[in-house]
Amino acid sequence: MIWTGWSLNRVCILIIGLGYLLTFAQVTMYHYRQNFRHYAMWLPVIVGPAVAVAATALALLNLTWLEPVTSGLLWLATAGGVVGFAYHFVGVGERVGGYQTTNFLVGPPIILPLIFSALGVLGLVALYWR
Repeated sequence: MIWTGWSLNRVCILIIGLGYLLTFAQVTMYHYRQNFRHYAMWLPVIVGPAVAVAATALALLNLTWLEPVTSGLLWLATAGGVVGFAYHFVGVGERVGGYQTTNFLVGPPIILPLIFSALGVLGLVALYWR
């Protein structure tokens, strides 16, 4: 098998790359549906595939120069997810009725940006855990 002898960190980085690819697809559909009304909607659409490519390349090619690139992108994705959570939370409150349960169900998904951040944190742990 191709991953025979791989460390757990390397396998995690590969899974993180694939996770960002899938998350990118979902985020792009949601933000496209909203016509990218706010410039911040572009961050996960651009950073998501960049992290996916960098993390997957790092896992498959194991090139040391990709580590700081991947790390920087993971930090950006983590911070972007936290900012996205704030925008989504405010967006729920702007709907008619404010912070009612139904607005959390039909408004912007407040958990998806946190998943974006959680993937970033897991990737950073996999990169720096020795």
